[in-house]
Amino acid sequence: RHGVLPRTLNVGEPSSKVDWSAGAVELLTEAREWPETGDRPRRAGVSSFGISGTNAHIILEAAEPEPETSGEPEVVLPVVPWVLSAKSPEALAGQAERLLPLATGEVSPVDVGWSLVSSRTQFDHRAVVFGEDREELLRAVAEGRSAAVGVVSGVVRGGRSAFLFSGQGSQRAGMGRELYAAFPVFADALDAVCAELDKHLDRPVKELVFDAESELLDRTVYTQAGLFAVEVALFRLMEHWGVTPDYLLGHSIGELAAVEHWGVTPDYLLGHSIGELAAAHVAGVWSLEDAAALVAARGRLMQALPEGGAMVAVQATEDEILPLLTENVSIAALNGPTSVVISGDEDEVTAIAERFAKSKRLRVSHAFHSPRMEPMLEEFRQILQAATFHTPRIPIVSNLTGTVAGEELLTADYWVNHVRRAVRFADGIRHLDAQGVTTYLELGPGGVLSAMAQETAGDATFVPALRKNRPETDAVVTALAELHTHGTAVDWTAYYAGTNAQRVDLPTYAFQHERFWPEPVQGWIGDVASFGLRTAEHPLLGAEVLLADGDGLVLAPPAGCRGASRRR
Repeated sequence: RHGVLPRTLNVGEPSSKVDWSAGAVELLTEAREWPETGDRPRRAGVSSFGISGTNAHIILEAAEPEPETSGEPEVVLPVVPWVLSAKSPEALAGQAERLLPLATGEVSPVDVGWSLVSSRTQFDHRAVVFGEDREELLRAVAEGRSAAVGVVSGVVRGGRSAFLFSGQGSQRAGMGRELYAAFPVFADALDAVCAELDKHLDRPVKELVFDAESELLDRTVYTQAGLFAVEVALFRLMEHWGVTPDYLLGHSIGELAAVEHWGVTPDYLLGHSIGELAAAHVAGVWSLEDAAALVAARGRLMQALPEGGAMVAVQATEDEILPLLTENVSIAALNGPTSVVISGDEDEVTAIAERFAKSKRLRVSHAFHSPRMEPMLEEFRQILQAATFHTPRIPIVSNLTGTVAGEELLTADYWVNHVRRAVRFADGIRHLDAQGVTTYLELGPGGVLSAMAQETAGDATFVPALRKNRPETDAVVTALAELHTHGTAVDWTAYYAGTNAQRVDLPTYAFQHERFWPEPVQGWIGDVASFGLRTAEHPLLGAEVLLADGDGLVLAPPAGCRGASRRR
């Protein structure tokens, strides 16, 4: 850091036992400047010789120079997480306790947070602390107590991860507005998507999404566009923070958003209805321009259909529903083992639903995924045929089959059928569960898919990126913390980028000491042969052992006495 080679300690003059004239090595009797070495990094060897014969040697390389500031404004983080880890629960509690002085001191919380993620190894027992009262939150970790908010803890588990893209019905007024104000990466991504969508719509998408009072967001044409924009922006934000799933799954409109590739290389994508469009977009099937045109056309054509019909969620199995279907009623979605949505003409849908003890009518303007969608299919097919399809960089779990989509994903027929046929979301979750997925991140305005999928994969961890009735910045950091504590890679240094945070000294690791030396048993009298000795057979001696060189003998006193004697 200072570019100085320090003088050798405790040596007045070089040893006469070394030929210092040979080679280019010399003793540093005085401090001197560490010379530059051109294009290669500067390195130095340091040796320490202990009086006991324990020696330590290390090679040091000069650190990279601090980057010059770009002149851009300093990023102000809305939430400052402190990331802790240890090799055991006891050590994790000790780590939290050692940080307590920093929670109440004058050190910048951002500097502490940055130092924790940039200079500490991440072990399997983890906790993330964020909130105003850090002292109380750290005490909760130190004492093994749970905290309602502000603390996320867990142990790294094996398995793969997947992204879920929410479908229509999950929208809410104002979704994404707080993230837009807090995180420039999210704002840039949302602006880019909205700019393309606005070319095909009569209202600016961002204004409709951010307007908490507008009811227009519930109109299909705007709902699907708004969800697509928010989900793609969430994907970009998570990608920026290093969160890269193994699979993606969309729900209806969400499947369209996963098609354009933004540098992430997960194994699969899965969406629900429009959510599958969001999933396909980030996978690389369409460019942003084509994806936006398709999303806008899909919503516009659906909106233009005659209103009417009904969609009802029924607590029943697929086998129970199938014999009851008519020409005018279809299964719209299979969301769980006993969660089926039927869609079609209102009278017939209602008659089927009344056969079951539990059902709930959905608040929708149209009966999606039913025969009532058929008048729009041909025009949508023509629009799809104008788009350019590319082989996805990430396999997509299909809503139509519940398994990985093949070449059919690159055809207009697939996406036309996607409008008409059932969303086999539960089958997609079963497929991911069979592939070893244990952690699911839901990208959308809330946790709708997370709640539905738990019935199918109850042992997995479901993490909504946003949560209803919670500040969005708190929710997204909570999601990062839950992913991190369960073992999903998170680039926390990217989270702190642009804050100009500085490294500060942190408490050393809270080692948990465990003695392995046997404790002496007071008054023990036994067979000394168990210790590798032999009995002295003398009333004043307890044991004897011959020395290795054979010219001496060590004699030990009897149990209860101290000292030893040596005879030559």
